[in-house]
Amino acid sequence: MPEWLYEAGIGEERAALIADGRIVEAALEVDGGVRVGLVARARLIGPGLVRLDSGVQAQLASAPGVPEGGALTVAITREAIPEPGRAKLPRAIASGAAPAPAPGLLARLTEHPVRRLSAHEPDLLEAAGWSELLEEARTGDIAFPGGALRMWPTPAMTLFDVDGAEPLEPLATGGAEAVAQAIRRHGIGGSIGIDFPTLGGKAARLAVAAVLDRQLPPPFERTAVNGFGFLQIVRARPRASLPELLRADPVGAAARAMLRRLEREPGPARRHRVPAAVLDYVQARPQWLAELARRTGARPNLESD
Repeated sequence: MPEWLYEAGIGEERAALIADGRIVEAALEVDGGVRVGLVARARLIGPGLVRLDSGVQAQLASAPGVPEGGALTVAITREAIPEPGRAKLPRAIASGAAPAPAPGLLARLTEHPVRRLSAHEPDLLEAAGWSELLEEARTGDIAFPGGALRMWPTPAMTLFDVDGAEPLEPLATGGAEAVAQAIRRHGIGGSIGIDFPTLGGKAARLAVAAVLDRQLPPPFERTAVNGFGFLQIVRARPRASLPELLRADPVGAAARAMLRRLEREPGPARRHRVPAAVLDYVQARPQWLAELARRTGARPNLESD
């Protein structure tokens, strides 16, 4: 039976839906930022732009009857999306609800049982492929039987390239299944483009699209596979995907992964050599090191390599 594995980590919460011993869906929530479902007081500071009382700016769909400078209550419908050089602001709508915090990651894990993991227990997340999942997100390299995917998150859309040896029809259908699984596994939303091998006949293109329809959970919209082998999918995008999160802050991701490893190491503190950038990152967040010491009973001894 599928179940969610959940960890309240240092600097982040993480969860994975496990079925048949592998990760079929994953979520990572980094500390900070505004979350979907937050209802907060705000002020209209320009056309389509509000500033929450916390100081965070967000795009506003509409605010009928609210003058510039006027106060209103808004609900967050999309979190900030990191992009190279800038980030897409969170999105909000005017709301008549009372201010309330957003539900956390644990509260969003529905439909299946949830098992909360502790550092002193066997590492079930790692056994299911957590490190491999993060490596997929970081590099974009995803293997499947008979071929490989390359995944690129861009400001316009997330792109997948399906590559492998002939025959092309089984390569394309195998790639479609792998793409559908990767979209779900990494929480990819928005516009998604898939470049399949060029297929000669309409029946083969329809077969590829049918695989996506079976494998990808709804709701989504898609085009047909065109004569050049390209298909586009559009899904809801309430928050950043796992690849976007890790690539937007690779040093932070490495620092949080290191803290997860150190939390699971028993015994007295040992000397750990870490990249200089990671050391600087965690030293700039002494609350993380204090929490690690509280959880393990020993202050970590970190040195730059």
